[in-house]
Amino acid sequence: MGKSLYIAEKPSVAQEFAKALKIRARRGDGYLESDEAVVTWCVGHLVTMSYPEVYDPGLKKWSLETLPFIPKEFKYEVIPAVAKQFQIVSGLLNRKDVDRIYVCTDSGREGEYIYRLVEQQANVKGKERRRVWIDSQTEEEILRGIREAKDLKEYDNLSASAYLRAKEDYLMGINFSRLLTLKYGNSISNYLKTRYSAISVGRVMTCVLGMVVRREREIREFVETPFYRVVSTNGEPGETFEGEWRAVKGSRWFESFDLYKENGFKERKKAEELIAYLSAEEPLTCQIISIEKKKEKKNPPLLFNLAELQNECSKRFKISPDETLRIVQELYEKKLVTYPRTDARVLSAAVAKEIHKNLNGLMKYEPAVPYLKEIVGFGSHKGLEKTRYVNDKQITDHYAVIPTGQGMNELHSLPRLSSQVYDVIVRRFLSIFYPPAVYQKTAIVTKMKEESFFASFKVLAEEGYLKVAGIPGQKKDGEKKDGDENTDAAFFQKIQTLKKGMTLPVQALEIKEGKTTPPKRYNSGSMILAMENAGQLIEDEDLRAQIKGSGIGTSATRGEILKKLFNIEYLALNQKTQVVTPTLLGEMIFDVVEHSIKSLLNPELTASWEKGLTYVADGEITPDEYMKKLDHFIVSRTEGVKALYNQDQLRSCYDRAAQAYRKPVKEGKSAK
Repeated sequence: MGKSLYIAEKPSVAQEFAKALKIRARRGDGYLESDEAVVTWCVGHLVTMSYPEVYDPGLKKWSLETLPFIPKEFKYEVIPAVAKQFQIVSGLLNRKDVDRIYVCTDSGREGEYIYRLVEQQANVKGKERRRVWIDSQTEEEILRGIREAKDLKEYDNLSASAYLRAKEDYLMGINFSRLLTLKYGNSISNYLKTRYSAISVGRVMTCVLGMVVRREREIREFVETPFYRVVSTNGEPGETFEGEWRAVKGSRWFESFDLYKENGFKERKKAEELIAYLSAEEPLTCQIISIEKKKEKKNPPLLFNLAELQNECSKRFKISPDETLRIVQELYEKKLVTYPRTDARVLSAAVAKEIHKNLNGLMKYEPAVPYLKEIVGFGSHKGLEKTRYVNDKQITDHYAVIPTGQGMNELHSLPRLSSQVYDVIVRRFLSIFYPPAVYQKTAIVTKMKEESFFASFKVLAEEGYLKVAGIPGQKKDGEKKDGDENTDAAFFQKIQTLKKGMTLPVQALEIKEGKTTPPKRYNSGSMILAMENAGQLIEDEDLRAQIKGSGIGTSATRGEILKKLFNIEYLALNQKTQVVTPTLLGEMIFDVVEHSIKSLLNPELTASWEKGLTYVADGEITPDEYMKKLDHFIVSRTEGVKALYNQDQLRSCYDRAAQAYRKPVKEGKSAK
């Protein structure tokens, strides 16, 4: 009987497979071998798509006449820097004594593509191939993956979608970058007084650039509008609370054109008129016309997928999505957490049944011990599969990122930031076994004449999951709604003594001026969330869950795309705050694309391409159908741009954008 060959994506993963298989292997050059098995590895990609000049040397020179470039058959080549390892892997794949190949590259579209390219280039024939699909690098999971490995053919649709994604990025990048550079590159370099401007275009990258530029222009064009609210101070001295006037039904100002919104006027004079009207008779009093008391439960949030974790780490630690992925990938390779490149925020039913193993393992993680003891008291780990945190239908390739409960001996050697990220993952995981946080809320409506004033208060009654989440009682972004006040507990008790029908003295009526605020700039974390949600920055996690699967890019690629935009200086990143802004060059590229291939800036269209790839992976459409659409898109847009003569129009766009980047003239110096 021949040997089995295990091929991993990188050397460190290969070592874990060798350990799990108890292979007492002799080390060869680029592989490990025993009497029964051989373990080898790629070093990321070993094979790539060939540049156009490989098809025809004449294509090295960029020319409009040679566009669009869409080869009938795509060519591939070994990457020179890793040619040696390719030769080693290729030789092992084709060895006569190897009759079974276990594909152990990362369990996802990109990992599939890495192996398939190697197999294709090595021209492997007549071998049994099995796919190992795992969610963590623990020994138990590796052995399960090998034991349950399926025939590689079952992943042919996933492979087809991976090839199509690469072809799409290649064709859009090659054609549109050359096309727009040839058409508009000179106008950009002349304007910026640089030697040469190549315009870099990408299916996802250009769309992300568009999101940032549009947001910046919204902020730039924003006009601050003042508005005036009227507030009453009600109750006896020392025990007062504020009520906010609103023009509800029955008010003299109901649906008046003088209103900015229901709770404010456009002009101070109108607010003064309201106060004068209410102050006509003294002493000033109000009557309580309703008191509503209720409890509000706040459930623990869903588990982390990569996008949510990147957003959380950007907020907490001010690190980039790319850095978060690097850290969590390291935690995965040290067996501490499950596979990071996931879009799911729930667990599978199978994992939920075995969740006690993760919890037991975490007993070796000291900060978790007090919480684990409470979880045992709750017994909540026993019915986990019946909760919203378990849903097989919401999982495609991998479940959410959770701690494995293993690899604890690696914890002491982790850098501080990696330890902090691990702690965030552990706390989010433990939260789901805790009861909801409970708030007591009281809403009071008072009246002066026929005018209504509204006040609401809330106090944290039961910490619930907030205790383990590390944010006890702390307000989270977007939590303050409808004027709720996080209230001091003693004061809240006094509020409870108030009764409907009571008359209270009004100590004061005041005008509070407010101002409208511009949209917020994206930071690196909120940018990832906006990409996941097809350009919509949705704070509400339940709403985000509803439109899941409509994103731009994938969990594996979003951080890299942002990084590229920073590297080519289309976008700028403030390292301290992680705020993302465009550069002048980035705005000029945006203007070029908007006036040539505008659809590249459309998040919904870009998301639909990504969804199409998912349909191919699921076998719902064929690769040929997808390719036909892609070819038509590239040909029609290329011919459209060739027919354009709009450089003069673009010049005025550049001028407009440049105004925002001109440095103000210092006092004492005249502008030239």
